[in-house]
Amino acid sequence: MSVVVLATAAVASAQPAVEQSSDWKAANEAVGQFQRGHADLLKWEATHGATDAPDPAAAGFPVPSLEAATRLAWRPHLELQKLLPRLGEDNVARIAQGRWHEVDARHQRRIDGVGEVFEVAAEARRAWLRAVADRQAARLQRASLEAAEAAAELGRRMVKVGNWSAYQQSRVELGLATERRALQQAAVAARQSERALLHTLQLNGVHERLALPDTLPDLPRQTPSPAELSARLADLRAQLPRVEQWKAEANFGQALASRDATLAVARGLRDDVMAQRQLIVDESVLQYNGMLKSVWELLTEVQAHAQSQRETIAAVRDYWLADTDLMWVLQGGEPTAFVVPGGAAAGDASAAGH
Repeated sequence: MSVVVLATAAVASAQPAVEQSSDWKAANEAVGQFQRGHADLLKWEATHGATDAPDPAAAGFPVPSLEAATRLAWRPHLELQKLLPRLGEDNVARIAQGRWHEVDARHQRRIDGVGEVFEVAAEARRAWLRAVADRQAARLQRASLEAAEAAAELGRRMVKVGNWSAYQQSRVELGLATERRALQQAAVAARQSERALLHTLQLNGVHERLALPDTLPDLPRQTPSPAELSARLADLRAQLPRVEQWKAEANFGQALASRDATLAVARGLRDDVMAQRQLIVDESVLQYNGMLKSVWELLTEVQAHAQSQRETIAAVRDYWLADTDLMWVLQGGEPTAFVVPGGAAAGDASAAGH
């Protein structure tokens, strides 16, 4: 259960007592109806159905993984149906699963047109990663809006009984407007990336919506070492003309640096920043239950937590995009741009060049 949803329940539980309140501590006393404080808010939420809204795309055509997206992307290309058997079932599985560096370079270079197998796979991976990340971010933003709506309603009641000024409420209303605008932007981004994935898989006109997983794949515990990847690059260079060898060498250095940087950023957000944000929220909940923090202070911490979650989603997406670029370079591909960690157009820049 998300901390945003918990905060929404906390705000909602405080609302009935506002009309008899003279300050925020009195408003927080509404939680006293729950004998065990915030623990019982969990039961309140379950009883009152305060859960994430169902995803309207849940009944769409299923594309549950990067491997599924890759195999679906190959299907409409009739010329690839003749090439894939020549690669062998094991190599096809390695490509579909993103283990491109394990495919024998000498074997694949003997198959004319094999580069399209990797190019189509790379496009499918990028489109799937963006669609899943954007939908995950939109879902999180929807929960943030629900918390802001509950806070705004609480503020309106406080103004009505004279416990708040219109000036104080205006700040809450502005926050609510910001959350609404952010959700509109997130929803548009999610729909556009879903349409891009439908187009990449050539399912547009056949299916309107896609059923995608709730989250991106986890970050890997280990990645292929530079030595292992350099050996793969050496195998590739042996199959290329001299001018293409130089390009492959230059692209490899940039792609490897991008992958390592995006992985470091994503791990830092996931393991350090999110751990600290969770600790702060947990402590804020305890202080809220003890009437040492106001509803507004709790919501501020929850919103900061949600923002860090969105940044983590983007960072994990960027890692997988950078990993895809690296794998493609090791097949002779040549991106025109590489993912920049934390960049506003991270991931999109590389898409423009493919």
